[in-house]
Amino acid sequence: MAVKIRLMRMGAKKAPFYRVVVADSRSPRDGRFLENLGVYHPNNEPSRVEIDTEKASAWLAKGAQPTEAVAKLLAIAGVEGPAERKQAAKVLRATQAKAKAEPKAAKGKGKK
Repeated sequence: MAVKIRLMRMGAKKAPFYRVVVADSRSPRDGRFLENLGVYHPNNEPSRVEIDTEKASAWLAKGAQPTEAVAKLLAIAGVEGPAERKQAAKVLRATQAKAKAEPKAAKGKGKK
């Protein structure tokens, strides 16, 4: 079962707020979920994010994948993990690409 941490829309028309929930990726957006992690109120000024960081960290450790929006909210709430891992992966890909390009550049110079 693929588990996602995502937003579940609640509230009245044109006045939404969202629950941050853990759900099976196949379930509908506002359907069945496994656990409620917190809420996000985008219309408040400033917007309010309330997430249980311990529960979120536990689900991330179990392999739950946050959506892009939730990853940003988790970073705001102070949950270490998705943002740092994404940045580390980006740096790793850049260093691997650079290491791959250097031998090709060295070969090209030697042939002239």
